[in-house]
Amino acid sequence: MGGNDGLRGNPLEEIRRNLIGIVAACRAAGAKVVVAGMRVPPNYGPVYSRRFQGLFAEVARQQNASLVPFMLQGFADDRTMFQADGIHPAASAQPRILANIYYRVRPLLLPRPRRQT
Repeated sequence: MGGNDGLRGNPLEEIRRNLIGIVAACRAAGAKVVVAGMRVPPNYGPVYSRRFQGLFAEVARQQNASLVPFMLQGFADDRTMFQADGIHPAASAQPRILANIYYRVRPLLLPRPRRQT
């Protein structure tokens, strides 16, 4: 969620509400939440692009969730890492995506130390 909303040019407030709703639904189901940031191509204009990109950090901060600033960091401009549509990452990009998000997900997978009482 997020990338497609941005590509459709959806209003940023609508995207923000959707992200907050997803975070709430995940937490209600007992999940720990990591917000993974996304960007839109520059043809959406600098204001929309900048505000869209900042939206993920804003929601993560407001919702006290962990944040991966940009899921496609380090390869977003490498067209060989994407499917023919130029938008969706190819299978070869999956290890890079994992490397980008794992450092935030891993601590959530580990059991919390028990408190001494």
